[in-house]
Amino acid sequence: MPPRSAVGRLFHFIFGRPLANAERETQKIGPLQGVPILGLDALGSASYGPEAALAVLLPLGVVGIHYVPEVLGAIICLLAILYFSYRQTIAAYPNGGGSFTVAKENLGERCGLLAAAALLVDYILNVAVGISAGVGALESAFPALQNHTLTLCLGVLLIVTFVNLRGIRESGLAWSLPTYTFVGSLAIVLGFGIFKAIQAGGHPRAVLPPAPLASSAGAISLWLILRAFASGCTAMTGVEAVSNGVPIFAEPAVKNARRTLTLIVMILGTLLAGIGFLANAYQVGAMDQRQPNYQSVISQLTAAIVGRGPLYFITIGGVLAVLTLSANTSFADFPRLCRLLAEDGYLPHAFANLGRRLVYSTGILILFVLSAILLTIFGGITDRLIPLFAVGAFGAFTMSQAGMVVHWRRLKGKGAKAALSLNGLGACTTAVALLIIIVAKFQEGAWVSVIIIPGFIWLFLAVKGHYRHTSAAIADAPSLQVWKMRPLIVVIPINGWNRVTEQALRFGAQI
Repeated sequence: MPPRSAVGRLFHFIFGRPLANAERETQKIGPLQGVPILGLDALGSASYGPEAALAVLLPLGVVGIHYVPEVLGAIICLLAILYFSYRQTIAAYPNGGGSFTVAKENLGERCGLLAAAALLVDYILNVAVGISAGVGALESAFPALQNHTLTLCLGVLLIVTFVNLRGIRESGLAWSLPTYTFVGSLAIVLGFGIFKAIQAGGHPRAVLPPAPLASSAGAISLWLILRAFASGCTAMTGVEAVSNGVPIFAEPAVKNARRTLTLIVMILGTLLAGIGFLANAYQVGAMDQRQPNYQSVISQLTAAIVGRGPLYFITIGGVLAVLTLSANTSFADFPRLCRLLAEDGYLPHAFANLGRRLVYSTGILILFVLSAILLTIFGGITDRLIPLFAVGAFGAFTMSQAGMVVHWRRLKGKGAKAALSLNGLGACTTAVALLIIIVAKFQEGAWVSVIIIPGFIWLFLAVKGHYRHTSAAIADAPSLQVWKMRPLIVVIPINGWNRVTEQALRFGAQI
């Protein structure tokens, strides 16, 4: 029934009509919608992951650019391991096999809370980094906007929050066009760039002139390459989202989730390989986002390959849309993770309540507030946020893979040994990558994530303790002694004798 008041009609128009629980199945999605809803995080990271690696290699000059294909090649190999590992997780946990669920069931409560805390930090940072990188792409095309970075970031954050409050299916439809525009236009640019590079014998016209090497470049190159790998690993954040979001897929949910994961990883791996090859071929380096006339790596590559014509602006528009909307993955998974924690008593029960559009509105609004605070603190500058990134994601990767190892050891069925070996390989590689990320980026800001994650665990335990204390306090009620109860005195205000008065007196007499 439509609302009668003007305020109610306005609310109805903005956020959509309330959905009944019976309509929940209509909110289920397929693989083509799953890519924009759960894959924007991973796909968008193809734009800033290689750039983060290139930024670290700047001290090596033009020689540093030659290491980019090797660095991204190592990242693609790690991505492939995670892909096969998470395919198994999806099949083993058809009700949602996020790191929290897998770690809690197989490694215990504390490990589950560690995985949950790492994921929450990753989701919050993904929103901030994705939006700031998207605004950076916009500023590459329109440098006059550089003085309005934070305002643009907060404006985009508000739009993404609003769309997600309207519901999962609507966000999938809204994000599909920019997602596939991004993939299609960037694929055309990269394909044309590879063709031109091959035509030029592998050496097309360089974007950057060769820079002189520092005298200490040889001594510090290995350390820089490790740091570049650590920064480039931000290109893999978001891969876990599909395993956590299996319940939102239409039946057969497991098959649709696996198809979605396959599409996301294939697209991401192809984009990373193409960007790595062309960055080396065209000698494209990273620039400081705060310097005048800043150009992102994608902007430089696109301009070098196709010029600043219509395809350039279509590509940059797609990059802008996907980067700013890559926060949508967090808005899909952050509330669901909060719901799981709330159902177990680790967060307030309000996080487990569905809103009027069958979404977990409390989690969406909290994510909006925390992301806005983070963007404000760091001024919306991507380079300041990147060092905090990836710690949470790889912490969650490691806990999930280790949990799956225990899962297969308990199962001991057909194929369990091979599955255990694959997840064991995933656990070892992600643990090594996590160690490299923490060591390489600790002083640059990774220490913040290392502190915040235990802070979240403390919060979970404090909320759980509060609920336990409350349950104990209300559980010790004495037995009801009916014979000691005195008769009630019932007072019924009467304005006059009528049928309502007669019914009220009759009810009072029955008490």
